[in-house]
Amino acid sequence: MKIQVINRSKHPLPAYATELSAGMDLRANLEEPLRLAPLQRCLVPTGLYIALPPGYEAQVRPRSGLALKRGVTVLNSPGTIDADYRGEVCVILVNLSSEEFVIEDGERVAQMVIARHEQAEWEPTDTLDATARGAGGFGHTGI
Repeated sequence: MKIQVINRSKHPLPAYATELSAGMDLRANLEEPLRLAPLQRCLVPTGLYIALPPGYEAQVRPRSGLALKRGVTVLNSPGTIDADYRGEVCVILVNLSSEEFVIEDGERVAQMVIARHEQAEWEPTDTLDATARGAGGFGHTGI
């Protein structure tokens, strides 16, 4: 699949790290380092602008290593970039650790997955078909 992209960053375009990777790393595009205090959130620019084809979205997801080792994650995970959005791709990061985290220019801060999606058409009704689960909610199946 080909996706139009404008790269106004100082870094190479996102790429798949391995042949079977689902996500591509997004890099911070910064003039100076960003300091993220514990429990603070910030918007990290990437310098990328994309035009997705209809029926696709780009999902911005946390990097597992950053989350595990530093306690930093994507706040609205997964963030969705719609096919009609033409602004800069940015990442909302939050520092859930007890230590300050410094984001350097070029640092890999998130990953982006391109995914196909459908748009739903609501069909109003008065009843829904019965299932074994029914209205059972969170934790209803036990341990």
